[in-house]
Amino acid sequence: MLFDLSNFVAAIFYSLILILHFMNSSFNPSKPIAIGSDHAGFDYKEDLISFLEGKGLPYHDFGTYSKDSVDYPDFAHPVANAVEKEEASFGILLCGSANGVAITANKHQAVRAAVCWGEELAKLAREHNDANIICIPARFVREGDAEKMVDIFIHTEFEGGRHLRRVEKIACS
Repeated sequence: MLFDLSNFVAAIFYSLILILHFMNSSFNPSKPIAIGSDHAGFDYKEDLISFLEGKGLPYHDFGTYSKDSVDYPDFAHPVANAVEKEEASFGILLCGSANGVAITANKHQAVRAAVCWGEELAKLAREHNDANIICIPARFVREGDAEKMVDIFIHTEFEGGRHLRRVEKIACS
């Protein structure tokens, strides 16, 4: 058996990219990012997938796969399940207003899905709420802003302290 140096070097390089990108992040870089949308968020989801690929970040696309009309819970539940079961480092959900996907995702006990339409909200969702799913309203966000929010979401740490006490009170059980 011959040792393939090029594959080994590529694997090391890919690992370094992941480590560097997730520095100062509480998200697990060895797990994919779960992403999903309904038809209204489809274009932005595709843009975000390109953004993630450009950063060398692994992801799992839970759909939808076209602009045909669909029901947002069919895509929000699989993303939320992946986050809840810790199969994904965090989640990204998109729909027209982001309210539908956020309401659906927040039915899952270990999920803290936050609707974010600006950079400050993405930062606060992580700092104060330890959000693990960012929900983006495709009809209310300008092109390019979704990438900025996701980048901020990835690199913002949960502050803990008084916020931890509050987050611990969220669960119903």
